Amino acid sequence: MKRKLTLFLYMISIVSMILVVMGNRTTDQPIQSLFQEVVHATENAPKGSDDLAKIGTTLQAEHILLSDWSFYAREQVNGLKSEQELQAFAKQLQKQFSDWEWSVTNTSQKWEVTAVSPTSKNHQEKLQLMATHTKQPVNAYIVYSVSGKEWNQSQEAFFTSDQFKSRLSDIFRGKPTFFSCMKGVVSDKIDTALPTTVRNLLSVFNAKEIEALKEETFMSVSASSPMFTGSIDNQKDSMNLQIGIRSEGLGGKTTVVVGTPLITIEY
Repeated sequence: MKRKLTLFLYMISIVSMILVVMGNRTTDQPIQSLFQEVVHATENAPKGSDDLAKIGTTLQAEHILLSDWSFYAREQVNGLKSEQELQAFAKQLQKQFSDWEWSVTNTSQKWEVTAVSPTSKNHQEKLQLMATHTKQPVNAYIVYSVSGKEWNQSQEAFFTSDQFKSRLSDIFRGKPTFFSCMKGVVSDKIDTALPTTVRNLLSVFNAKEIEALKEETFMSVSASSPMFTGSIDNQKDSMNLQIGIRSEGLGGKTTVVVGTPLITIEY
């Protein structure tokens, strides 16, 4: 009982801190404070950041040989009044990730800064800050992504590590939208028609089909699954899962891609 009371009081203090930060924020707040507003209220990763592990475990249980995976987190950057403030924000990010390789692209339509993490045998991280050349206020987005080929316990552990949690808290100010996607090949030992494969996957994800595109060698299904917390705004029935399957014909491989809430890998 004492432990529960202590935990309750701790959570109350966290909420109070957040309210104080929100109450003290003004429109004249300097760009540097973007990195000082984050409150580490919990040791657990935000809901949705574990979706990739759920997909990986499920596909491996179905004997699908994983060959590609990606994780995206995206958030709109609010409160920037000009492109100068946007560039100042980018400089703060560059200080935060000084060992990453940075590049800038500036066209008549948009401005974008990209950073890529040092080479790793396991995965690659990328950070993008982008904005269109529009009237004030600035319409800007920040995207953090992680991608790799092999999926194993080491990769899964990264998404529960302090390093990953620190990435999210260092980059994002609010609640980013998460996109998780995996690609694999159906085992050579399994020879199953595409409709049957789709039905099996919908079953293991406990998903309800919402709409589908079905052809002889290709199928794409949008569905809703309680396994995943995210969803696409303005989509009927809270669509939060996409499954794509492509067959190369008799004797050829069958490629499976699963994404929540959307597929983000080409296939």
